[in-house]
Amino acid sequence: MSEQILKINKVDICTGSFGNPKDPAVLLIMGAMSSLDWWDEDFCLRLADQGRFVIRYDHRDLGRSTIYDPGTSNYTITDMADDAAGVLDAYSIDQAHIVGMSLGGMIGQILALRYPDRLFTLTLIASSVFGTEMEKLPPMDQSILDHHAKSTSIDWSNRDAVIPYLADGWKTLAGSKSYEQERIYKLAEREADRAKHLPSRFNHALLGGGDVYYDRMGEISVPVLIIHGTEDPALPYEHGLALAKTIPHAELVTLDGSGHEIHSEDWDQIIDSVVKLSSR
Repeated sequence: MSEQILKINKVDICTGSFGNPKDPAVLLIMGAMSSLDWWDEDFCLRLADQGRFVIRYDHRDLGRSTIYDPGTSNYTITDMADDAAGVLDAYSIDQAHIVGMSLGGMIGQILALRYPDRLFTLTLIASSVFGTEMEKLPPMDQSILDHHAKSTSIDWSNRDAVIPYLADGWKTLAGSKSYEQERIYKLAEREADRAKHLPSRFNHALLGGGDVYYDRMGEISVPVLIIHGTEDPALPYEHGLALAKTIPHAELVTLDGSGHEIHSEDWDQIIDSVVKLSSR
């Protein structure tokens, strides 16, 4: 992997890439409070092996990108969409296949509306409708909120406390498939070691903006793939169904027993689906 810090929209954005830059580009956009590390390197390599140039990056307030004081709000979700477009600019990519997970999927929806000429396709993993319709759908499981409530008592300078907290956060998001403790702990270790200041991640809870794009998913014109687990505790399966109903001609791929995660058992199905869509 080639990792670099780029100046985008007057902030530092850390990116990493896999594969041949001459291949079709796939930009991976992770969800809230999650660094690029959670796009597992082996997942990215497998996708690159399918003839794709794969890019992942740290959002603001995560990893090695620009961070702000915890408890402050310095940007909107529209700014985050502009960051994604800026990553493409930095790599001299005119058009790409966008793959967004959770919040990353909502950023992807804004990208498709704000920069329609920059997308070939859009894949939404464990995401939801961007707009008022989301309020009518089943809420996040309370256990996830309870876990993050513990963050106020974490000693963020204590690596031995931080890593289990990060890993257990993903455990609360799991479905009934086996919890991949060893893999998740390795990713948590990497995130902890790369991050400039882990508590800044919670600034994502203050994220606003994007109102002008509310409830406009019906205007998305690029081919759309929706991938959603049947046991997602953060954005229950109904959110994926709502996306499939709202976005014209969207295709839904259901992951039985999967939660709000990219479980290694699902990698082949996810990669095959993305490659098939991006080969159109």
